Amino acid sequence: MFSQYTREFSYNLKLSFPVMLGMLGHTFVAFADNVMVGQLGTAELAAVSLGNSFVFIAMSLGIGFSTAITPLVAEADGAGDVAGGKAALKHGLVLCTGLGIALFAILMFAKPMMYAMDQPPEVVEYAMPYLDLVAFSLVPLIVFQALKQFSDGLSETKYPMYATVVANIINIVLNYLLIFGSFGFPKMGIIGAAIGTLVSRVGMVVFLWYLFRQHSKFHQYISGFRFRTYSRAVFSKIVNLGFPSALQMLFEVAIFTSAIWLSGVLGKNPQAANQIALNLSSMTFMVATGLSVAAMIRVGNQKGLGNFYALRKIAFSVFLLTVILDVIFALCFWIFRDWLPTMYLDQSDLADKVNSTEVMATASRLLMVAAVFQISDGLQVAVLGALRGLQDVKIPTFITFVAYWLIGFPVSYYLGLHTEWRSTGIWIGLLAGLSVSAVLLFMRFNHLTNKLIRTAHADANLPVR
Repeated sequence: MFSQYTREFSYNLKLSFPVMLGMLGHTFVAFADNVMVGQLGTAELAAVSLGNSFVFIAMSLGIGFSTAITPLVAEADGAGDVAGGKAALKHGLVLCTGLGIALFAILMFAKPMMYAMDQPPEVVEYAMPYLDLVAFSLVPLIVFQALKQFSDGLSETKYPMYATVVANIINIVLNYLLIFGSFGFPKMGIIGAAIGTLVSRVGMVVFLWYLFRQHSKFHQYISGFRFRTYSRAVFSKIVNLGFPSALQMLFEVAIFTSAIWLSGVLGKNPQAANQIALNLSSMTFMVATGLSVAAMIRVGNQKGLGNFYALRKIAFSVFLLTVILDVIFALCFWIFRDWLPTMYLDQSDLADKVNSTEVMATASRLLMVAAVFQISDGLQVAVLGALRGLQDVKIPTFITFVAYWLIGFPVSYYLGLHTEWRSTGIWIGLLAGLSVSAVLLFMRFNHLTNKLIRTAHADANLPVR
């Protein structure tokens, strides 16, 4: 019984590993920025956190929307429908480009909100110019996501990974040159980090398209585009799938962003500590995200084939693998909770020693909570991927809203600002929201797949296994 799931582990990992590395690459851009900017001081680190909090909300909409491309391409690939896959790419690319430009414009209008959010004035002063460049980097990032989701849908997950590796190299080199003014370059501080992020994201779009043109499997999909002709039905299908998926990601990212803002109310040190714990948690979350993409691809393929029993077995194998890996990550967070925050701050800076000590102590406590929610966070995103593969998005959107904003946020707000739990209380609210989401989403998937199997067997007059 157990072996029917574990025998799928190898292929799940093979499919998801490049996605994991690619997603970790995105997070590593933020990690490199945080580590390098952290050497400048806690105020600068908090400013990067505040600026990115706005970007993360917009990014979640763009990335969430782009996920609609993967199940459509995967289903078309499973059915041998090249024209359908090509249409999903073309229409998705147009929609994602327009969305990236719109989100950049919205962020520019939203910038003054920083002054009304009761954030430390010093932090806001640093964050404003940083946000300009990082917000513009959303345009190439969301275009890249459209291309990535198309590649994932064809089960070619390694090429976006290669592009992300190149982007990280560009980002780290530019950070080193521009943040600290190395080798005669101007010392630009956090603005240098923003430039590195923008240039690296443009670079990964260009490089991924180059890789597509070099490999024959993509030729029939990327050649002969007719951008003057569009299908309203394809646009509608992508929007109907993409908009709820965008909301799902928005609800989750926004509650983590609210943790940044609530921490800012507590002060720059709690905000800097929150950024450290959030960045570390994001890296382990990307492993679960990679498995989520594997679930979406494989469930989409089986949906195209109409094999719902195999679909359920494959999805459960992904869920089990996710839980096993997240237990390992939880143990690592718990064991190394005091050491991990030391990577982010310059402990030799005596002038900032008191602040650094407070930030590291707070981050250590947050990592204890993060260790606990590794399992629920990983499971909920893996199940969401499987549900997207089924093209079931509306009910999961409602579930994520209830879990994060009717349960998680009120707990974070009350415990964080009205009790002595402070930063730890904010993260307990995150734990509550993620746990409720994981349970309800799993129940939804279990119900749907059992229903599909019963219907398929009834139509074929076969007994249910």
